[in-house]
Amino acid sequence: MVLAADYPFLDVLWTMLVFFAFVIWIWLLITVFADIFRRRDASGVTKALWIVFVIVAPYLGVFVYLIVEHKGMADRNMRTMQAQQEQLDEYVRSVAASEGPAAEIERAKGLLDSGAISQSEFEALKQKALGAS
Repeated sequence: MVLAADYPFLDVLWTMLVFFAFVIWIWLLITVFADIFRRRDASGVTKALWIVFVIVAPYLGVFVYLIVEHKGMADRNMRTMQAQQEQLDEYVRSVAASEGPAAEIERAKGLLDSGAISQSEFEALKQKALGAS
């Protein structure tokens, strides 16, 4: 039994094209809905009207939204990416060791001078700081 003989190559290509077009269409719908809900410059009524338009006339609604709001979508995406980058940068700065081993040794020396730690503990802290670098 040969299954491929009943489904010619051009039919396979057409099926793949339709499938990928459907995937792109779903991606566009999700992008438009996400942008509608993310907007802060539009009222609830405006958002509801856009959603109804996209649901009632899906192709026309999405294409009209992309034509009318293309610049706003790009600006909102840029602001979102910049905010995420700033959050990442702040997180990296907060967890990064910016002082290095010299500062750790200096703190350990301060503890040694104050009598909080012994000489052997100071040497252990110093070796740990030097080994971490």
